[in-house]
Amino acid sequence: MIKVYYDKDADTALLKDKTIAIIGYGIQGRGQALCLRESGCRVIVSELEGTPNYEQAKKDEFFPISAKEAAEKADIIQILTQDHVQAKVYNESIKPNLKKGKALCFSHGFNIRFKQIKPPKNVDVFMIAPKGPGALVRRMYEEGKGVPSLLAVFQDASGQAKELGLAYAKAIGSTRAGVIETTFEEETETDLFGEQAVLCGGVTELIKAGFDTLIEAGYQPEIAYFEVLHELKLITDLIQEFGISGMRRRVSNTACYGDLTRGPKIITEKTRKTMQKLLKDIRSGKFAREWIKENETGRLVFNELLNKGDAHPIEEVGKRLRDMMPWMKK
Repeated sequence: MIKVYYDKDADTALLKDKTIAIIGYGIQGRGQALCLRESGCRVIVSELEGTPNYEQAKKDEFFPISAKEAAEKADIIQILTQDHVQAKVYNESIKPNLKKGKALCFSHGFNIRFKQIKPPKNVDVFMIAPKGPGALVRRMYEEGKGVPSLLAVFQDASGQAKELGLAYAKAIGSTRAGVIETTFEEETETDLFGEQAVLCGGVTELIKAGFDTLIEAGYQPEIAYFEVLHELKLITDLIQEFGISGMRRRVSNTACYGDLTRGPKIITEKTRKTMQKLLKDIRSGKFAREWIKENETGRLVFNELLNKGDAHPIEEVGKRLRDMMPWMKK
C-alpha cells in the first residue's frame, strides 16, 4: 500500500543549522527557494550572472553566487538546473566540494537514474519532486496549502536521509498536501513515459492529426483550431478536477457517447504496443543515451524537429486566434 506523509511526519528542526543551496533559479528554483526561506531556512542561490533569472534572484533579495561557491558553503545542495546541464555543473562545481555530512537533493531523477551523476558514498542523496510547477508551489504555500511531492532516497549515508527529505518537503509546503514515497527509478521512468506518450508527445501529435484531418476535408482552419486545440483545456481541467468519469458526466451525452465508442478506435491495440516500446526504451536507457548524445552533438535533430513543428499551419492560425482573446494574455 502506498505510503503518504503529512506535516506530523516531518520535522523542519532538522534544517535549522543547515545551509541550503538552490542551484538554478528558474521557475522551480525560485518557488522552492522562497518557500524555504519563509519557513526559516538559511538559503543561498546560484545562478549565472547576466541572465533574467539572476536579476530575478536579486529582486527577491537573494545574492546569487557561483555553483562552486554555493556548493562549498551549503550542507544541502538542491540541483534545479535543466537535466542536460546537471552533470556538467555537478562535475565542475559541486563534486569537488562534497564531503561527508553533506546532502544532494533533486526534483527529478534523470541524472541519478541514468548514472550521469555518480555521488560519493559518504553523502545523502534524496529527491523531493513537487507535482506542479514552481509558481504553483509558491502560490499554494502562500495560501497555506501545498503541492503534493514525491520523496525518494537513493543514498542514506547519514541514516537520516529520509527524515531530511521530509523536512525539506515540509519547508516548501508539500506535507500539507501529502508526500508519496517512491524511488528514483520509478519517478524518472514514469515521468519520461508520461511526457512522451501522453502529456507532450501523445497530445501534440493527436492535436495536429485532428487539425490536419479537418483541413484536408475542407473545413476552415480557425474552426478546426477551436475544436481540436482551444477546447482541450476545458476537458483537461474537468479531468484534473473530477477524473475521467467526472468529465464524462459533465460534457454532453453526445460527447460522452462519442468518447466511449470512438476513442478506442483512435487509441488502438497498436498504439498501446507502441507505448510499451517507448517504455522499454526508457527503462533500458536507450532514450537517455539518445538524448545525452543529442546534446553532445549540437542538438541538430532537436532543433530541426522543433523548427518543423513551429512551421505547422496550426501555429499560424493559433497565434491569430489567440490575439482575439485578450483574457488569455498575462
